[in-house]
Amino acid sequence: MGIKYEDAPDILEIVRDLRDTMGMFHIQMDNISVMRSHGSSSRGTVARCHALGKIMQKALGRERRGFYVLEFISERFDKLAEDDKTKTIIHELLHIPKSFGGGFKHHDFVNHRNINQFFQEYKRLKTQK
Repeated sequence: MGIKYEDAPDILEIVRDLRDTMGMFHIQMDNISVMRSHGSSSRGTVARCHALGKIMQKALGRERRGFYVLEFISERFDKLAEDDKTKTIIHELLHIPKSFGGGFKHHDFVNHRNINQFFQEYKRLKTQK
């Protein structure tokens, strides 16, 4: 049957809120897409961060303008508790480097400790509003 993709405006709003609340202004909202997928056969994967690599940027005339797609696998992501959804979104956002150039931060930085620190800070800042 294959994987089906759809825009995920509900998740996009959380991405926007996390970006604004946490001051993650390197996340260029015009150069990011948030999608929900259905029908993935991957095991255990909840979400993925895809990037437009340097050669594709050059071929498309997008030098110095990275593009990222955050994919959330509906069968697993939608069943999560709200806090776990937020942590998953944080996880994917942390993969995007400050250069926003098409590269990735790896799991030596994107790990449970850093995700939990960002999550706790996000909750603290949200309660102050």
